[in-house]
Amino acid sequence: MNNNQLSNQSIGSKEIVYSVSNMLIGLGILTLPNTIARNTHFSDGWMSIMLGGMIALGFAWAIGALASRFPGKNYHAMATIILNRKAAHVVTLLISLYLLLFVSYQVRGVSTITRLYLFDNTPEEIIGLVYLLVLIYAAAGPSIALVRLNLIFFPIVLSIMLLIVILNLGSLNMHYLLPVLKTDWRRIVITSKDTVFSYLGLEIMLFYNIYVVRKSKLLGSVFRGVLIPIFIYFIIFVFVIGVFGPIVVSNTLYPLAELAKEVEVPGGIFERFEFFFFVIWLMTLFSTNAMAFDVALLALESVFPKYRRFTMILILAPILFILGLLPSTLRELNVVAEWISYMGIGFAWVLPALLFLVAKIRGVKGNG
Repeated sequence: MNNNQLSNQSIGSKEIVYSVSNMLIGLGILTLPNTIARNTHFSDGWMSIMLGGMIALGFAWAIGALASRFPGKNYHAMATIILNRKAAHVVTLLISLYLLLFVSYQVRGVSTITRLYLFDNTPEEIIGLVYLLVLIYAAAGPSIALVRLNLIFFPIVLSIMLLIVILNLGSLNMHYLLPVLKTDWRRIVITSKDTVFSYLGLEIMLFYNIYVVRKSKLLGSVFRGVLIPIFIYFIIFVFVIGVFGPIVVSNTLYPLAELAKEVEVPGGIFERFEFFFFVIWLMTLFSTNAMAFDVALLALESVFPKYRRFTMILILAPILFILGLLPSTLRELNVVAEWISYMGIGFAWVLPALLFLVAKIRGVKGNG
C-alpha cells in the first residue's frame, strides 16, 4: 500500500474526537435534563453529570489503552490474541447484539420524536421505515466515509448547541439555580447512573482502531471526545434549569427541544428555530446510528467472514424494524432503552476493560 492509499484509509485525532463526541451526543441529550431534574433539587444535577462523566472517562481510558496496545487490530482480533478464538467470537457477538438493539431503539425513538415535533400527520412506522432505509444506504458503504462524515456534521451540531445557549442568555434566571447542595449525596450517585448511559458510544474505537495509524494519539483523542459531551451536557442542563426552573424541567419530557423553542433570533430570521434545531439534530443522530450499525456489521463480519455485508443488512434490517415497533407506549420504550443501556455497560465497557486487564497482567501486546 502506497502513502496515498494509506492516507485514504487512515483517521487522525480530529476524526477520532469528532466521532466519539458525536456518538455520545445522541437521543439522550433531549431527555437527560428531565431525568436528572426529577431526582435532584435545583441545579444539583450537574454533579451527577460530572460523576457519570468521570466513570465514562475511566472506561474511555481502558478502551483507549486496549486499542493502543493492539494497533491496527479490531476487537475480535484483540480478544483472539488475549483469550482464544471461541471466546473472541462470544465477546464480539455480544457487542454486536447490543449495537443492533441500540440501532433498533434509536430508529423508534427518532420516529416518535420526529412525529411529535415535525411530521404530526405521518405514522411513526413510515418515518421509522424511511429513516432505516437511509441508515441501510449509509451502512452499505465504506466505514471510513462514515467516520469522516463527522468532520462535516459535528462542528455544525456543536455550533447549534452553543447558539441555543447564547440566544437564551437573556432568559436565564439565576434564582432557579439556587440554592445549591440541597440534594442528598446518595441521590446524586443514583442519578449518575442515567448520565452514564448517555456516555455510551465510545466503544466504536474498538473497531475503528484498524484505521488509526498514530496509536500514541488514540488515548488522548478518545479522552477529548468524551470531555466535549460532558461539557455540553453540563451547559445544557444548567441552562434548561436556569430558563424554565427545576419544577418545569422535571415535568417536561424534552427540555432541550423546548429550550430551542424559546430562541428568538434578532431580526426574525428564524421564527421557528426549533425546526432548524431538529433538522440539524437529525444529522447527528443519523451519523450516530449509521456508525453504530456499521460497527455492529464490522463485528459480525469478523465472526462470519464468509458472509457479504449487504446480505447481513438484508437479513437484519426487517428484524431491527420489527423490534423497534414492539414497545407500545413511551414507558415501555424507556424500559427497553434502560435494558439496552445495561447491556452496553456490560458488553461494550466492562468486557473490553476486563480484556485490557487480562492483557496487562499476562503481558500480551499487539504482536502476540
